[in-house]
This record gives sequence, C-alpha cells and structure tokens, in this order.
Amino acid sequence: MALDGAFLHHIRKELTDAALEARVEKIYQPNQEEIVLLLRTYTDHFKLLLSARANSARIHFTRFVPENPPQPPMLCMLMRKRLQGARLSAVEQPGLERVLRLVFDAVNELGDHVALSLYVEIMGRYSNIIFVDENGKIIDALKRVDAEMTSERLVLPGLRYELPPPQDKLCALEVSPAEAADRIRSMPPAMPLSKAVLSSLQGVSPIVAREVAFHAARGTDPALGQMGEEHWLRLPFFLDRLFTTVREVAGVPHMAVKPDGKPLDFTFFPIEQYGLAAIVRKYGTCSELLDAFYDERDRIDRMRVRSQDLLRLLANASERLSNKINKQRAELDQCARREELRLNGELISANLYRLEKGAFSTKLENFYEEGMPLVEVPMDPLLTPSQNAQKYFKEYRKARTAEEKLTEQISQAEEELAYLDTVFEELSRAETERDLSEIRQELVGQGYIRPPRGKQRRAAGPAAPMRFRSSGGFLILVGRNNRQNDQLTMKQANNRDLWFHTKNIPGSHTILVTEGREPGEQDVREAAMLAAWHSRGRDSAQVPVDYTQVRNVSKPNGAKPGMVIYTTNSTLYVTPEKELAERLAEAGK
Repeated sequence: MALDGAFLHHIRKELTDAALEARVEKIYQPNQEEIVLLLRTYTDHFKLLLSARANSARIHFTRFVPENPPQPPMLCMLMRKRLQGARLSAVEQPGLERVLRLVFDAVNELGDHVALSLYVEIMGRYSNIIFVDENGKIIDALKRVDAEMTSERLVLPGLRYELPPPQDKLCALEVSPAEAADRIRSMPPAMPLSKAVLSSLQGVSPIVAREVAFHAARGTDPALGQMGEEHWLRLPFFLDRLFTTVREVAGVPHMAVKPDGKPLDFTFFPIEQYGLAAIVRKYGTCSELLDAFYDERDRIDRMRVRSQDLLRLLANASERLSNKINKQRAELDQCARREELRLNGELISANLYRLEKGAFSTKLENFYEEGMPLVEVPMDPLLTPSQNAQKYFKEYRKARTAEEKLTEQISQAEEELAYLDTVFEELSRAETERDLSEIRQELVGQGYIRPPRGKQRRAAGPAAPMRFRSSGGFLILVGRNNRQNDQLTMKQANNRDLWFHTKNIPGSHTILVTEGREPGEQDVREAAMLAAWHSRGRDSAQVPVDYTQVRNVSKPNGAKPGMVIYTTNSTLYVTPEKELAERLAEAGK
C-alpha cells in the first residue's frame, strides 16, 4: 500500500495547517465505506474525505465529492446529531502508525463541551472509521467487528476503543539511521534489501523501501548476504535522508504514471526507481495527489456497485436474446431444404399413374436436371401417392413461411441485441446517480423494467448534454445516454450542424454546433475525438468516426432509442485522448 504511515504523517500536517479550529458544517455518507465532512473556517471551507475502502483507504481534502444517497445511513444521522457544529481541535497520529485521530470539541445535550473522536484506520481490507465518545468508548463504526469475525479486537458500540496492535518495527521519529541500519543487517542474509527495509521500519510502504534500496545499492536490490561494504556504508546516509524528510514533514508528493497515463504508485519524495518505465509527476499537496490517483478508479467502483442490478438485467436479457437467435438460426438452416420438399411433391404428382399406395419410398426421374438422374423419394405407406404429394407441398409452404418469419424475427432480435449493447456502453460511462436513473427510465420505457408501483418521488429533470468547446470556439455537445442522443440529434441540433458517431461501435451522438459558420479541420477532428472518447473505442487507437450534416440523419419508425440511419458521410480515424477531453470540457458541464 502506497499510503503508508510516513505519507499519513504529511497528511496530518496538511490537515492541521489548513483546517485546525474549523467547524463541521455538514456530514455526508455517500456509501457504506466513505464519509465526507464539510469543514468551514472564517476564511475558507474544505471537503474532507474519509474512506475505509479496502483498495483505496485514505483521508484527505477532496474536490470530487461522491453523490449522496436519497436517505442518509444510520451512522451518518448519528454523526450529524453528535458532531455537526463541532470544532476540529486536534489531529493526532501514534508514531508512524497508519491511524489518524481527529479530535472534535463538541457540545452535548446538556450544553457541556466534550471531546469526540474519529479514528481513521488505514489498513487495507481491515480499514475502518470509528466514532468514539469523550470516555474512549465506541459510539459506532463504519465496519462493526464482532466475536464471529475475530477474538482479538472487537469494534462494537459501547466497548472501549483500542488502537490496533503495534508491529515490532522501528519508528523513524524515535531511532537513528545507524540503529535502523543495524536492525536491517540483522535480517536473514537471503532477504532482499528492500524487503528488509520494509520489515524493519514502521510506516514505510514498498515503494519507499525499494527507493532506499535503489539508492543504497546503486540501482539494484541485492540480498543482504550479497551486499558489499560500500552498500552498508551508503545505507545509513539514505536512511538519514528519509528520516529527516519524515521528521521535518518536508516531503513533496510525487506520483509515478505509466506511459499510457494510468497511475502506478506514489509517495512523499521524488521517485527514481522506475527509470524510463514511468513518468513521475509532482503535486502541490498530498490531497491533490490522492484525488488524482484514486478518483477515477473509485468513481468506476462506486458506479459498478450502484449499477449491479442494471448490469444483471442487461446480461440476462442479452443471454436470452443470444439463445433465441441461435435456436432460430438452427430452425432457419432446416428450412433450407424446402426446395427438396417442393421437388419431391412435383415428382410424385408427375408420376401418380405409376405409383401405388403402401410403398416406403420410390425412385423417380428428376426431369429438372440434364440426363434425368433417379432420385429416391421417401413415401408414407399409409397415404396414397396423391396424399404424399400434398403432404410435401404443405411442408414446403410451411418451410417457406417459417423462413420469412424467422428471417424477420432474427433481424429484430439482432437489432434488440445491438440496442442492449448500447445500453451496456452508456452504463459503463455513467458518472452519477442521475445518469443511472435516466438509464432506468429508458429501460422502463422499453419494457425491460416494470414501472414502480405507488407514489414515487418526483424525478429530477434530465441532465443536459456534456458541453465542450473546440479550439476554434465551436460548441460541441455529447449525449449521455440513448434518449438524450435522440433528443440531441433529432430535436435540438440544426440541420446544418455536424453529427458524429463511431462507426459500428456503441457510443454517444456528438454534435458540432456550426451556427452558420464553417468549422476548420481541427474543430472537426476534435469533435471526432470526443465522439471516440465517449464510446467503447476510448481505449483503442485509430478509431473510425463517421460524420455528416444532421440533415442526413434520420430515425426509422419504431427504432430503439439512440438508433438512427445516415447517408453521405465521411470517416475520420482518430485516437481518443483523455487530456484533450478534459481540456475542451466547459466548466460546469
């Protein structure tokens, strides 16, 4: 885990410098693993995110506040009752443990001042946020831990709060670099240097341990038994540099990013161990770094959890359609022998004079082929030759009708499957609860979800399309879902505006608003790149994007939401770029 005790030590200073004496104005609990405190001072206000998510537990100021549920959970209401209006009086950390204690000066029901605490424990899947009263007893926690889960440390209302058991490691705030080097040297000789540093020092993450080994061993990570005297002489020097940075809280947050732009790791000092395999970015504050590192991943995780019911519904509907199409295609293959049925009927009819009832089969000349080869025709011995011929003709007509119906049904099912694919795509790009609500309304309108019974809360109005501004100043609108795509293309856009969509790839309708002007080549390319970015091809290169004037786009009668046809189009091949989409986005889109 990159958010180690030393990084948390820097966050503690950041919170103390910016928000000490701030009052708790509002409290939110967006989900079962996160709490957001809105803190206000005389001159500023902050959103403090406390997260106990297993893969991204953390505490920091944030700009990206998760969307809140319609009804606050019980813990949120309890904290609002006890903590709202309280003043943040201290931020404490035991050594370099991954635990922060937020102490609040609150007023109880009798009007007395009491010290209430929030313990934020950053410990992977054991992470927790625990609300503690003035007597050190637990009021409640995000994750209750009872005797069935563990017998070592219970976290239940009414019990006394106890810190997590400490590890047998040295704290950089209390020991010298020489003492730390001696502890590292006492580790097993086969242990790599980085692992020995990690096992010896409190509050140090793997990336910090690897960085110490990288510098002490000149770019390598040798086993302790293979280290030379020069390595052992260099180790205390780099440990001293690390300890000084931690004690003086003088680190500068840096993040390593993969060449494709995905965050890799972070810490509180420059990172050199990756060399050319990663790009290292520097941030002004720890909070800015954590926002950049976790926001996109957490947003995807949150929306995945909230959209599970829709995903299951779409997956089941898609599976049913796929099975139906496969069965109908198998039936259609059987209809391919209908010409054989017609031929048998005609051959029997032409030879009635020479056939008798009771035969199981007969060989007749096929007068449709040159040389009139003999064809064996199966017969029903219980039927007369004439009845056998009529039976073949009836089966022929049935097969011909079945082929027509099956072809039509398969076409309709394939269109429906393609529509569900577009809903899957818009669901993967949903960013807010409103986006999910609009997708649900769309599926209700299409009959995939039953309308809710009883009196419902008045739904919020549909969200506006996403707005961007090209380099040439042209407005670019991008639909968020299928219904909005229809509204944007068929009603809102002008006939002379340009319409964009990825070719044969599910995605959003994109409109370049021309307002009677002629857009430049760069404006058209940027609109095409936005269309590619808001599609399933966003992670691909050279994505084909069709574009044409809106006047050339039409919607067939009865077509599913978002489905249109278009003519006289051109095609651009573009590579989507996240940086371009962020740069062109209008504020408050």
